[in-house]
Amino acid sequence: MSKQYLFISDIHLGLHAKEVEEKKEKLLVKFLEFAESNCDELFIVGDLFDYWFEYKRVYQKGYFRTLTALKNLTDKGIKVHYFIGNHDFLHRDFFEKEIGTILYRDAFNFSLNEKKFFIGHGDGMVENDTGYKILKWILRNRITQWMYSKLHPDFGIWLASRTSKSSRDYTTKKDYGEVDGLFEAAKKRIDEGSDYVIFGHLHRRVFKNYNEGSY
Repeated sequence: MSKQYLFISDIHLGLHAKEVEEKKEKLLVKFLEFAESNCDELFIVGDLFDYWFEYKRVYQKGYFRTLTALKNLTDKGIKVHYFIGNHDFLHRDFFEKEIGTILYRDAFNFSLNEKKFFIGHGDGMVENDTGYKILKWILRNRITQWMYSKLHPDFGIWLASRTSKSSRDYTTKKDYGEVDGLFEAAKKRIDEGSDYVIFGHLHRRVFKNYNEGSY
């Protein structure tokens, strides 16, 4: 019997004003409650939060309903795959140890219903985007994150929000469609044997067929 899979990405909790975020989170929680009885595995394909930073013994407040809904899913045996994006990359082990999600720091190959899937947020996949690849390496470097962790949480989380804004300012100037190479990255993966390639990051719906595969 085929399994059921659901995919979401780029919710960016924390991006807008409080009133907007409350409505957004309510809709997200309804979706997660729907997922409890309508999927076997959930894939969060990056940027669930507009920014996220957790310390060894401290994580940022808020999003209690979202975290609870995710925990309910894993408690019921539903696998939750969480891909780190270009905004919510400052994770330690809270989501794995406390929520029970499976955390991915890079794109990954899956076999789902006997089909090959290549899934990732999409940031850093564009061949000619050298500037972002350097920025990504710096921000995700263990030494950088260790230094960051020594900051007071109030300042560290504020700085994370500013880093998120800088990332947005950079990526909104880019065209991550076919012209700038994200579709080209997908085609390369299909040529290598994937049946489906799923990326987030674009903030728009795109569905394209290529040879025997789909993006």
